[in-house]
Amino acid sequence: MFKHIPSYPGDPILSLMHTFMKDDRPHKANLSIGLYYDEAGKIPVLKSVELAQQRIDESVPHVYLPMEGDNTYRRLIAETVFGADHVAVKEQRVATIHTLGGSGALKVGADFLKTYFPDSELWISDPTWENHYNILGGAGLVMHTFPYYDPATNGIRFDEMMAALEQLPARAIVLLQPCCHNPTGIDPTREQWTAIADVLLRRNVIPFFDMAYQGFGDGLDEDAWVVRHMAAQGAAMLVGNSFSKNMSLYGERVGGLSVVCNTSAEAGQVLGQLQATVRKNYSSPPLFGSRVVSGVLGDPELRAMWAAEVTQMRKRIHEMRAALRSGLKARLPDLDVEYFVTQRGMFSYTGLGQAQVDTLRDEYGVYLIKSGRMCVAGLSHGNLELVADSMAKVMQPAATR
Repeated sequence: MFKHIPSYPGDPILSLMHTFMKDDRPHKANLSIGLYYDEAGKIPVLKSVELAQQRIDESVPHVYLPMEGDNTYRRLIAETVFGADHVAVKEQRVATIHTLGGSGALKVGADFLKTYFPDSELWISDPTWENHYNILGGAGLVMHTFPYYDPATNGIRFDEMMAALEQLPARAIVLLQPCCHNPTGIDPTREQWTAIADVLLRRNVIPFFDMAYQGFGDGLDEDAWVVRHMAAQGAAMLVGNSFSKNMSLYGERVGGLSVVCNTSAEAGQVLGQLQATVRKNYSSPPLFGSRVVSGVLGDPELRAMWAAEVTQMRKRIHEMRAALRSGLKARLPDLDVEYFVTQRGMFSYTGLGQAQVDTLRDEYGVYLIKSGRMCVAGLSHGNLELVADSMAKVMQPAATR
């Protein structure tokens, strides 16, 4: 019956993780998968999360949550994404649901858009997170790209990007990452975001923000600036968010999807159809993770502790970026590697080609994905010398050309 089913080659990033685990070399560095590691090379358990977990009453039955998730969790998502005093939140114009992480937010949002905007097509940055194509394209959305990364300057092709956005038809869908762009680590400036927002509002398109790394760029509030700005300008839009990274709760699948509407009545209608979309997918979200997140965000003391922990994670990433820049400059003084400190968040586009990435992995035990994207959060003082030495060796020809 199933002989015609082809073999699955595996997800390239997850498969690379398995290869790394089987690598028996004593000195190696995993800079591939998007996980935050602490200085000891371990995925941390945040103290705020640990305390919230200890306060959970384990005697409460593990019942199904509603399709949209727990009401307290949903309220706290909206306040974290938009701010408790945001006009859209106060006017009850935001329909928010609990999703299976940020990926679930993309899936539910894509299914919703495909159902109610069947003729709308999607524009996405070139490059983008590879799984965007699987999730959004898998929902049946026709996908296009707009210019983004400039390999010549290691910056944004801003003028070309703006020209492309100016040509979008009304009700086109535009996927944007408000902070810590995956895979490049290159974000627009606030002035550029303002210009982008003006175009999207004027073209009457549907922004779909994928915010997976809130707090890892400039801060929890700062990283959500363009989302809050556009919502305040009256944009109807979707925002997916995740607590996988900034609460180190990867396996609990705690995320959210918020749809900003023009009226509270519209928000009620949208919420109902988001519930229906969830019912068609997985019926209801998981319970435990939402209880942990609600425990952190709903307690002023734990929320402050969590914000401080996110700040420390962000500072460690910045410190590792600066240390790698210094290590490469010491070895290759003529090579411009300033982009390692101007890029932001967990990821960096190194500019390395696939042959160089293969050499790093095969000869030196340093693992990046084939695009040259590096997870900076995998760097530590323990592996920095290995990484700087190895990268300098494969980058040497570029420095001497």
